[in-house]
Amino acid sequence: MSGAAAMDPKVAAAFDAIAPAQRAALLALRRLILETAAETPEVGPLVETLKWGEPAYLPARARVGTTVRINALKGSADGYAMYVNCKTSLLESYRHLYPDTFGFAGQRAVLLSTQRPVPEAALKHCIALALTYHLGT
Repeated sequence: MSGAAAMDPKVAAAFDAIAPAQRAALLALRRLILETAAETPEVGPLVETLKWGEPAYLPARARVGTTVRINALKGSADGYAMYVNCKTSLLESYRHLYPDTFGFAGQRAVLLSTQRPVPEAALKHCIALALTYHLGT
């Protein structure tokens, strides 16, 4: 799947339901996820789907990585997030690696804002860690 990959109509509908400013940020985040997967050979083919009604990305091969979900933050005009499985140690790693770069929520979310530039290199590193999570365990 490339950065300009065709989008499943159900995933496209989920993006269409999001306010324009957050939608643009989430589509940029989608592009980063697709780029990161393409640049990380261990990931292999990536599946784009909906989980809990949110755009979700995971390696097609089992036991490679964990799912990355993205969505606007409910009740926020500019917030959006990247979610990972709360049963992983990913948020602990992200907090250790990037304590002042991102906001975090619990063991599940990296918090972002349309009001601040996205630290692309750091975010791509976090995405790669999620998409290859099971290879390091």
